[in-house]
Amino acid sequence: MTADTAATDRARIPRTVWALGFVSLFMDLSSEMVHALLPIYLVTTMGMSVTALGALEGAAEATAMIVKVFSGSLSDWLGRRRGLLLFGYGLAALSKPLFPLADTAAVVVAARLIDRFGKGVRGAPRDALVADIAPPAIRGACFGLRQSMDTIGAFAGPLLAIALMLALSDQIRTVLWFAAAPAFIAVAVILFCVREPERVSAPRAFSSPLHWRAMREFSGRYWYVVAIGATFTLARFSEAFLVLRAQQAGLGLAWIPAVMVVMSLAYALSAYPVGVLSDRWNRRALLACGLVLLIAADLLLAAGTSMTALFAGVAVWGLHMGFTQGILAAMVAESAPPALRGTAYGVFNLASGVCMVLSSAIAGWIWDRGGASATFFVGAVFALIPLLMCGRAVVGGASRGG
Repeated sequence: MTADTAATDRARIPRTVWALGFVSLFMDLSSEMVHALLPIYLVTTMGMSVTALGALEGAAEATAMIVKVFSGSLSDWLGRRRGLLLFGYGLAALSKPLFPLADTAAVVVAARLIDRFGKGVRGAPRDALVADIAPPAIRGACFGLRQSMDTIGAFAGPLLAIALMLALSDQIRTVLWFAAAPAFIAVAVILFCVREPERVSAPRAFSSPLHWRAMREFSGRYWYVVAIGATFTLARFSEAFLVLRAQQAGLGLAWIPAVMVVMSLAYALSAYPVGVLSDRWNRRALLACGLVLLIAADLLLAAGTSMTALFAGVAVWGLHMGFTQGILAAMVAESAPPALRGTAYGVFNLASGVCMVLSSAIAGWIWDRGGASATFFVGAVFALIPLLMCGRAVVGGASRGG
C-alpha cells in the first residue's frame, strides 16, 4: 500500500460534506420533478417551438453558470460562504410555486430563470466550501459523494413525478405543486446542519469582490481545465432534448420522466466510485473516458429506433455525467489558489455558461431543421474536441490529480 493510498483510507468525509449532499439531494428532488415535465408542458401544452425551448434551456443554465462568477468571487472576498448558500437555495425554493401558478409560457420562463439564478448564487460558494473542508487525500471522493447525493435526488424526482402523474391522471399542474416541499427542506438543512470552518482574518487583495487582476493569479494549468470544461459544455446540450427524444419515440406522457430516472440513476451510481478512483488515477484519463461515453450516448440516441436503444443511450449519457462532473470540480480545486477558489469556480462556470447558451440554442435549431438524429450526431462531433484535449494532456505526462 502506497503512502497516498494509506492516507486516503484513513481520511473520513467531513459531516458538512454529507450535509451539503443532503441539501443537494432535496433540492434536486424538487427541481427534477419540475424539469422532467417542463419540456413537454412548454412544447405540447403551451405551443413553444423546440428552437425556443433550446434557447430557454441554454439561457437558464447559462444564467446559473454566469452568476457563479460573481457569487464565487463575493464568497472569497467576504471570507464566508454559508450566507450565499442560504440565499441561493432560498431563492430557488421560492420559485417553485410559480410553475403550477403560471397561466402563460412567460411566467414559466420567468420561474425557470429565477430558479437557475438561485442555482448560480449557490453553486460556486458550495463547491468552494467543499474544497475548503475536504481533506486533500480524498478530495475527489468528497466531490463524488456530493454529486452522487445530488443525483439521487435527480433520480427520485422524476420517479415521484411518474407516480404522481399516474395517480393524478396526468394533471401536470397538480404534480408541480408537490415539488415545492423538498426545496424548503433543503433550506432547513442549511440552516441547522451546514457549518463552515473559521477563517483567519487576512488583508483583502482587492477592494471589490470581483477584480480582473485576480485572473493573473491563475496558472496555465487552471486555464487549460477551463478550456476543457468549456468545450465539453459546448458538446453537451440540455437534457431537455433527451425528454423530447423520448416523446418522439412514442413514450407515453406519464412515463416521460422515466428518461430522467434512468439518466440520474446511472449518474448517481457512477459519480462517487469515479470520484474515489480519481484520487488514485489520472483525472484527465477518467475525464477522457467520460467523453467517450458521451459520444457513445449521442450515437445511440441518433441511430437507435427502439425503446431499448433510447434508454441505453440515456443510461450511457448518465454514465458520462458521473465520469465528468465531480472530476472537473476536483480539477478546478487543485489548479486554483485556495484563497481564490470561489472566483475560480465562477470563472470556470462563466466560460461553461457561454458555451451552454450556444450548445442548446444550436441543438434546438438543428432539431427543428434536421431532426433529432442530426442533433445528436452533431453533438458527438463536438465532443471530439475536449476528448483530443484530454488525450494531449495525458500523453504529455499529466500527474495523477491533473
